[in-house]
Amino acid sequence: MNLTPNTQTLDLDTLLTCSLQWVKAGHGVALATVTRTWGSSPCPVGSHLVVRDDGAFEGSVSGGCIEGEVVTESLAVMRTQIDKRITFGIANEDAWRVGLSCGGKIEIYIIALVNKLTINLKRILAAKNRKIPTALLMDMTRARTFVWAGDLEEKDTKLSCAKISRLTSCFESDRSGFITRDDEPDLFARIYNPNLRLLICGAVHIAQHLANMAMRGGYDVTVIDPRDTWSTEARFPGIKLDRRWPSAAIDDLNPDARTAIVTLSHDSKLDDPTLIAAIESDAFYIGSLGSQRTHAARLSRLKGNGATDIQLKRIHAPIGLDIGAESPAEIAVSALAQITAKLRKPALN
Repeated sequence: MNLTPNTQTLDLDTLLTCSLQWVKAGHGVALATVTRTWGSSPCPVGSHLVVRDDGAFEGSVSGGCIEGEVVTESLAVMRTQIDKRITFGIANEDAWRVGLSCGGKIEIYIIALVNKLTINLKRILAAKNRKIPTALLMDMTRARTFVWAGDLEEKDTKLSCAKISRLTSCFESDRSGFITRDDEPDLFARIYNPNLRLLICGAVHIAQHLANMAMRGGYDVTVIDPRDTWSTEARFPGIKLDRRWPSAAIDDLNPDARTAIVTLSHDSKLDDPTLIAAIESDAFYIGSLGSQRTHAARLSRLKGNGATDIQLKRIHAPIGLDIGAESPAEIAVSALAQITAKLRKPALN
């Protein structure tokens, strides 16, 4: 069997598109999904691995330690067209054989990409392009899948109020999981929310590092700076640039609860209008570069422009976790780490 691993981690859109291209080319394809984890597990619930009938695969369900075994099982699912649910754990001697020695336990659900599932993945990509929160519901008891996505919701899909409530919680927490109780047939919801966004004011050196890191982390990044000599494609290859005045750009981009905003220009003419717009938005994180003395003066200016104490407390400044960062790259690391902490552990921020 020819095992051909991916050389880099693909983003979700590319992963699903790749699987559909394989199907279109006439290949058999299977989708493996992490549905449960216990203890130490290298990949979160919802992680995907797509496998082609010649053994090529993309994505990851374990960071590499059980991929070979999952590929083998996926090839079997392609042959039988019967969904399969497998579990690897430290109590399972097979886990040691395939390499899961890190102390965790993983449950994988494998489905062949035929008929309805192929159609559903196309619908998910269409919904994501329209920035519509979407879920692929996997009914493991009846071996079927269906899509839940606003106006794409299937007419014959009926969920109880309790299941809808649990599904809503999955969307809000951005976490895939089962939406049924232990005494009910297993119904797993794989959540596909619109990408997180990062809006950066100031096309400075730190922004070059932060934009690149955040993009690799799955964010849609926009750098806002009206100064043409700063905001150039040469300095920010592959990054969206917005050369409008920050307040106009922020207003038009309409930050929501999946958006982080940072100001890095160190120029109050650019940073202040951005922060005024940011604190009036639903952005989950707002950060600003500058020393404590600089920030104190900034707060005074913003308060003079009508900002309330509650709004001003939303601003993280000096930006980033205190890791002793000095270079632009290190400051970018500390900023992205603080953004991640705010997203994943908001109670600590």
